[in-house]
Amino acid sequence: MDSILDTIALVLVLIGALLCLTAAIGLVRFRDVPSRLHAATKPQVLGVVLICTAIALSLRSWPVVAFLVPIVLIQLATAPLSAHMVGRQAYRNGTIDRASLRVDELAESSETPPAAGG
Repeated sequence: MDSILDTIALVLVLIGALLCLTAAIGLVRFRDVPSRLHAATKPQVLGVVLICTAIALSLRSWPVVAFLVPIVLIQLATAPLSAHMVGRQAYRNGTIDRASLRVDELAESSETPPAAGG
């Protein structure tokens, strides 16, 4: 049973490392901000989750699992938030091609309201 769990852990580490590598390549190769945000969040978070799962399977210890659960939860919470903030700032700076957006929900918020005096 131990050799099976070790083999599963090895496969999970390899898949997680491959996903993290594809995220890094995507950050370098993609040209626009939304594509880079996609590459920075989705495969990277899944890669970290798979690596943490592999560590838990390999070490087979409850204190290790208790240590890894907050790492996964923080990763799941902070990656989408940081991507949202980077995307919003890129929109405000004008580095996103607004013509390529299907729905532009922020277009109304960038206009100065009439009561603002500006």
